[in-house]
Amino acid sequence: MNQITSFLHDRLSNQDAANYLGVKPETLDVWRSAGRYAIPFVKVGRRVFYRQSDLDAFIASRTQTQTA
Repeated sequence: MNQITSFLHDRLSNQDAANYLGVKPETLDVWRSAGRYAIPFVKVGRRVFYRQSDLDAFIASRTQTQTA
């Protein structure tokens, strides 16, 4: 599967990505514009898409085993 086919297969809209992460779409907007988290995204015109694999990597990077 090439990169374009892969993107078309696992792309999520901003709304879908927010649902996947359990946050509001506005939260993703803020994270993206402020650079709070470096979650890769693709912008096509005004539309923003995320790859599910990138969201999975973000979740894995935020996984912790203790709070101290």
